[in-house]
Parts: sequence; structure tokens; C-alpha cells
Amino acid sequence: MKKNSFWEWEITKKTPWLGANFKELYSFRDLLIRLVRKEFLMYYQQTLLGPLWMVIQPILTVLTYVLIFDKVIGLDTEGVPPFLYYLTGITLWSLFSDIFLGTSGTFSQNAHIFSKVYFPRIIAPIAILLLHLLRFLIQLLLLIVVLAWYYFTGKYHPDGNWLLSIPVIIMTAGVALGAGLIFSVFTAMYRDLMNLQQLLVRLLMFLCPIFYALAMVPADKKWMVSLNPLSSFFEVFRYAFIGKGTVSLHELIYSAIWMVILLTIGVLLFNKKGDKLMDVI
Repeated sequence: MKKNSFWEWEITKKTPWLGANFKELYSFRDLLIRLVRKEFLMYYQQTLLGPLWMVIQPILTVLTYVLIFDKVIGLDTEGVPPFLYYLTGITLWSLFSDIFLGTSGTFSQNAHIFSKVYFPRIIAPIAILLLHLLRFLIQLLLLIVVLAWYYFTGKYHPDGNWLLSIPVIIMTAGVALGAGLIFSVFTAMYRDLMNLQQLLVRLLMFLCPIFYALAMVPADKKWMVSLNPLSSFFEVFRYAFIGKGTVSLHELIYSAIWMVILLTIGVLLFNKKGDKLMDVI
């Protein structure tokens, strides 16, 4: 029988790798906005300070870093005020960790929705991505305000180029989203991998130059940090805002390749296995 060309949907026994095209995703834009709103309310409902935690949380983290790494250990901050130095690193790290941890639980957190109504499953992690990008912009504004305060009070004059941070932010979000999509599939099948995920995040935190510079790492151990595709992002991000850090084109290309690989595998695996996982969860 000749296949009719006017059907909008065609049910087949195989799940496509791409899941949905951009036209279909765009048609669900209202749902995407509602999911972002739902995630935002879920984060801050029944809290004492509400969205203020987006600013308070990084400040408390940075104060902890200043107490431990500056006052106790005496770690060098390359002539930059410790609060500004650590705030720069923790701002980018929050973007990665929030997106990665948020998207890695997509199936377990949305099983009740996925099993009742159809929509492209990839919209759920995209909503989480947009939510944390919004939170990041607010935390980035905090960094700019602190940077401006140090500049106008004459305590520190940065010599960087903030435009360099734009591709770094995009690639950091891409790595986090790709890795989160991959973990979302495996943690849905094997729940105990969530413990491994938490361990991985803690390990990555120390392998990323967040509260130290890559130049401070001994030469014979620098390869361990350089293998981490996130390392170059933190170096460039720090250079962009406070003028400290090593900008290497080769390391950025290496990190960009990792971003493309992780994002491609993550999207394809998420779309291919999404429907099948509904029988497992």
C-alpha cells in the first residue's frame, strides 16, 4: 500500500535517534516555558529567602574557600583578592554542576509525566538547562558587581577581555548537558550509579582549577588536570574577568572536541533509550 504523505505522525516500532526535529521542538515552546517555570518554583517554594539563595549560596561557598584556602592553607591567588579569585571559579563551577546534576536525574524526576503524555523527551533537560543558565546569569551579575567594586575602590584593576567568556560559557553548558544526558540514561537503569555520580562531581571539583591556577600545579602532575576538558574553561574564564590564567588554543580545541562528543552521544542516547526506559522506571 502506498504510504500517505499527509500524516503528521507515524508510529513505528523503532525509536529514532534524533527523537524530534527542530520544527516539532518549536511547536512545544509553551510547554518548555511552563517546565522552566515549574523547575524554578520547585527550587524555591517553601523557602525562607526564595530566589535570594541564587546569590547567597555562592557567597557562602566563597567565604568558606577564603577561610580554608586563604586563611588556613595560605594558597596563592596570583595577587588577586581571594574573595574575587574564588568567586570567579565558583561561578563557572556552579553552572557546570547545576546543569549536570539537574539533567542527570531527568527520567527519575519526570517519570510521572513521561508515562502519561507525549512530548519530545529532550524538552525536559532543555528546561533544566535554561533554568540554570538563568541562575548563572544572576550569579554572573554578582561577579560583575563585586569586580566593579574592587575596580572603583582601587583594590584591584583586572586586565582581561570578558568577551572570551562567552564561548567558554557555551561549551561548559554543552559539556554539562551532554554528560548529564548520558548519566540520566544509566542512572535510570542502575540507581546505584547516583552514588558514583556524586563521587565524580567531587573529584572533578578538585581536578578543575577553581581555587588554584593551572600554573601552580607541578609539571609532572599537570597532565592529570589537563586531561580534564573543563580545566581550560576555568583558566580562560578567570583570564576573561580578572586577567589571570593560561589561555591555550590547543587546550580549548581539545575541550571543544570533548564537548561535541559528549553532547552528540548524550542527545542520541537520550532520544534512543527514552521510551524504553519508561518500562524500567
